[in-house]
Amino acid sequence: MDSSKEEYVVQNREKAKKRQKLVILISIISFFGSTVMAAIPAIQEIARQDDVPQAASRESTLKQQEQGYKLVLQREPNNQVALDGLLQVRLQLDDIPGAIETLEKLVKLNPEREDYKRGLENLKKESAKNTNQKTAK
Repeated sequence: MDSSKEEYVVQNREKAKKRQKLVILISIISFFGSTVMAAIPAIQEIARQDDVPQAASRESTLKQQEQGYKLVLQREPNNQVALDGLLQVRLQLDDIPGAIETLEKLVKLNPEREDYKRGLENLKKESAKNTNQKTAK
């Protein structure tokens, strides 16, 4: 009879440990689940707030880059890297006259570069098209 009582006690302890582990696991999952559910709206709000200033921030960043390239070009008027960078920034800012001016300088410095020549032709066509559309209105 003693051995059956001991077996019974051991089995009950094992069952209790299993139930305890299950309760702990469920508690952990619930804790992390509630934390994630509380954090999602906060993250979404932050993402919405970040979307608005990015456009203004992007333009101001491009303006700063443009000023930086202009400073370099004041010291070194034929600096290829600065001219290329200035061209890219002006294109991103939709500054067609400024991009044409920069490309003309690049074509003078690199008459063998066909890509500069084609780009200059395309920009001049686009500029003429925009001018014609403005005068037609």
